[in-house]
Amino acid sequence: MAKSKSSGLTSSVKDRDARTLSKIKDLADGVAKAALGGKEPRFEIPTRTRSNTNWNKKKGILEMGDATSERLLFNLNQAKQFMQTCLHSSSIKDLIEVEKTLSLRGMFYKGLHTVAGTKEKTFADQAESDGILEDLEVSLGALREELHIFAKKKGTMIGNITIIDSGDEIDCRKMGSGGYSIPSIVEPDVMQFKKCEAKFVLHVEKDTVWGRFNEDKFWQKHNCILTEGGGQPSRGVRRLLQRLNSELGLPIYCLLDCDPWGHYIFSVIKQGSISLAFESNRLAIPQAKFIGVRSKDFTACGLSEDVQIALNDNDIKRAKEIAAYPWFAHHKGWQKEIQGLLDNGFKMEVEAMINKGISYVTEEYVPARLKAKDWLD
Repeated sequence: MAKSKSSGLTSSVKDRDARTLSKIKDLADGVAKAALGGKEPRFEIPTRTRSNTNWNKKKGILEMGDATSERLLFNLNQAKQFMQTCLHSSSIKDLIEVEKTLSLRGMFYKGLHTVAGTKEKTFADQAESDGILEDLEVSLGALREELHIFAKKKGTMIGNITIIDSGDEIDCRKMGSGGYSIPSIVEPDVMQFKKCEAKFVLHVEKDTVWGRFNEDKFWQKHNCILTEGGGQPSRGVRRLLQRLNSELGLPIYCLLDCDPWGHYIFSVIKQGSISLAFESNRLAIPQAKFIGVRSKDFTACGLSEDVQIALNDNDIKRAKEIAAYPWFAHHKGWQKEIQGLLDNGFKMEVEAMINKGISYVTEEYVPARLKAKDWLD
C-alpha cells in the first residue's frame, strides 16, 4: 500500500513507527526463512497467564515472566491462530505506512473474510481478534498505540489542567457537566500537559459518582483533577493517571466501592493486571491511595441498613482470593479491610453515602479522609 504523501508526524513518532515496521518485517522474515529452509514456520508468543506473572516487590508492580508458547503453522490446533497473527501483522503494517489508526472493532472488520474454498471465517468474533492483537503487542514488544490501534473511549476528566490533544488546546476547567472524554491513546506524542494548578487527582469508580463531584464543583474547591473510569478503567484512563502521577507528581486518590470488585480495581490501578503485566511500567501507579469506601464506614458514618448489599458466595470467594495477592497478603491494613468486609457480611457502593445527604460524600466524607490522611496504600 502506498505511503501517505503528507505527514504531520514528529520525528520521534516517525522513528517509533520505523522501529515497529522493522519488528513486523523481522517477524515476516522469520516465517519466510523457515519455509524456504524446509522448516515449519512458527511464532514464539510470551505467555499472558498468572503463572507467568511475577510480583516485583521493589518496584511495586506486576511484571511478565519469560515463559513463551509456540504457535505452529502445521499444527491443526494452532494453524488458524498462526494465520490470524500474520493477517493482523499485515494490517498493522498498512496502518503505519499510511499514518492512520483503527479501533479494535475496525481491526476485526479489516481482517474479517471467508477463507477461500471454505466456509471458515478468519475471526469468529471481536474477542478472538483482540486476543491476537494482544499477542502481537507482547511478541513485538510494541504497545497497542505503537501499532496504530485504539480502543473505545471510556472515562471522563475535569479539573484544573490544560492539555494539548492532537494539537488542540483543551481547558479541562471549562468542560461543563459532561467533562472531557478521555481517549484511548494518551501518549506524549498525542497528549501534552500545558498548564496544571491541581494538587492531586481524585479517581472515582463510576460516572454517577463523578457527576455528583462535578456538580458540587469539588475540583474547584479542592484544586484537583476529577476522573472516572466507568468501573474497570480502560488502558487510556490508567495510562493518563500514571502520566499525571509520574510526570506531574500528582498524588492519585481512589474512591471505589466497598466490595471485592472495588478492591480489584484499586489493585489493577496500583500494581497492574495479569493480562497486561507487560505494560505495568507505563500503567501501574505504586503510589496510589485507596480512600474508600471502607468496611468501617457503615458504623463510622452512621449509615442505614438499607444500603447493605449482602455478600454472595462469589463475593466471598473473590475477597479471599484478593486477600491472598502477594501485595495484599502482608499488608496489615488491607488484611483488616478485607476481613472487615467479610465480617460485615455485606458490601456498599459509594452511592450509599447519599443515605447521609446528597452531597455528604463531596462535602464531608472525602474532605475528612484527605485531611486525616486516612487511606490505604
